[in-house]
Amino acid sequence: MPSRTDTSIIAAFRSATDAQAASTELQAAGISRENIYIENASHDQAARPKAASDQGGIKGWFKSIFGDEEDRDRSGYERAITQGHVLLRVDANQNQIQAVEDILNRHSPIEVHDDSDRSGAERTANARTANARTANARPDKDQTAAVPVVQEDLQVGKRQVLRGGVRVYSRIVEEPVEESIRLREERARVERRPVNRAATDADLSAGEEQVIEVQEFAEEPVVAKQARVVEEVRIGKEVSERTETVRDTLRHTEVNVEPTPGSAAGAFDDSDFRTDFQTRYGAAGASYDAYLPSYRYGYDMASDPQYKGRSFEDVEPELQSDYGRRYPNDTWEKMKEAVRYGWNKVTGKSKTASAR
Repeated sequence: MPSRTDTSIIAAFRSATDAQAASTELQAAGISRENIYIENASHDQAARPKAASDQGGIKGWFKSIFGDEEDRDRSGYERAITQGHVLLRVDANQNQIQAVEDILNRHSPIEVHDDSDRSGAERTANARTANARTANARPDKDQTAAVPVVQEDLQVGKRQVLRGGVRVYSRIVEEPVEESIRLREERARVERRPVNRAATDADLSAGEEQVIEVQEFAEEPVVAKQARVVEEVRIGKEVSERTETVRDTLRHTEVNVEPTPGSAAGAFDDSDFRTDFQTRYGAAGASYDAYLPSYRYGYDMASDPQYKGRSFEDVEPELQSDYGRRYPNDTWEKMKEAVRYGWNKVTGKSKTASAR
């Protein structure tokens, strides 16, 4: 039983030999044989791995890929198989798509669409991208396709961050000092000196035993120390608050819905677009459906408020960049006049191009 896959990739080859060679390389690259289908107008079973006849014939095969819709891709492949070419379909998951496309391109697939104004190499590369997108855009009958819309939100919080600090040490330091002081000292002095005079009663009374004592005093330094607090070192914090503006870039998904030709959503009056197309591009044999997205793109952009009041020449660089992202298979120079006409349709400056 085939494994579950996300995308069907189709390529048309000139012969069953080319298709079989591509199939062989795909299997060597790890693609399951059950996910590879080969079909040609003769239902040549030698061209297997697996033929469309296994799925209800060629019509059933196309229906399983494109559904009941008629579109440019389906008609191109139907035309290719009626011309004797061989179709190869690969059911691949998202991780295998690039490898499958590279292998198919190495075996020179043919261009199935009538883009006469593109070179051969350019047509082949564009066909590969268009094929992968076409098959991927059609979910199975019991499945739905979902486009995730992503939007980023800015969440601003706070956290504490260590930015530094202060560490204070205290210790006792001894320092030699000196101070000068005057000291008083007493000494007893005894003197004898000769005297020649008559003795008096007082002198005679002094003959009795008597004691005279003289004390000697001296001063000496007295040292005392007293600790005094002469300064305080206070440690604390100063708290302040500030407002900081946080700037960043947020991403979100923009989904542009463009109605395809023939859809109900696209039922607007495009008669002016068709008239301009016939005048400007009709002689080259191009398809109106290929140019309609460019007309609609210019029409929608001119209606966008961000471009209000601006001329086409002023916004052309922005439109060219955005158009290239949306339609990588088209060149700006090729589609520029269609975009300009859609723009002028809104701004009231549209004029149908003169026949060339």
